[in-house]
Amino acid sequence: MAEINISFKSFLFLFLILLCRGLAAQSHEHSEHHHEHPKNEIGLANHLVYLVNDQAFAYGLHIHYLRAFQSSKFGAGLGYEQIFADHSHKTLGVIGSYRPTDHVYFQLSPGIAFIGAEDPDIRFALHLETTYEFELNHIHLGPALEFAYNSEDYHVSLGLHLAYGF
Repeated sequence: MAEINISFKSFLFLFLILLCRGLAAQSHEHSEHHHEHPKNEIGLANHLVYLVNDQAFAYGLHIHYLRAFQSSKFGAGLGYEQIFADHSHKTLGVIGSYRPTDHVYFQLSPGIAFIGAEDPDIRFALHLETTYEFELNHIHLGPALEFAYNSEDYHVSLGLHLAYGF
C-alpha cells in the first residue's frame, strides 16, 4: 500500500507543477492574447480517488454541465459524481465555476451525497476542483484535481478532464 501512496503523491506533485507552470505561462500570454470560451460545456472526468477513512483507492467518474455568464469569468451548472467502491457513493451538486485564465478554472460544488447501495444515507457534500485544460477546437482536455467532503468521509482525486464546448 505504501507504494501506491507514493505514486499518488507523485501524481499530485506533478499536477501542481504543471498547474503553476501553466499559470506562469498563461499570465505572460494573457497580456498578448485572450481567447473567448464557449458559453456551454458538457464534460466528464475519470479520476483515481483516494478514500481517506478507508485508506483505499477507487475509480471515480464525474459528469457536468456548465454555462458561462455573459462577458464574465464565472459560470454555473450541475454535476454528478459516482465512486465505484465497496460502499456506493453518488453525489449530485450545483456548480459555481471561476476561470482566472484561459486554461485554468476552479469549481465549487455544494450538493448531496447518497451513501450506500441499499437505502442510501443522504448527506451534505462539498466538492472543490481545479483543472488545467488544453483546447483543441471545441474539445477541452487536461488534468483535474479534486477534494470532496461529506459527513461520513472525504476524498482526494486526480484525473483527466474531457469536455466539449459549444
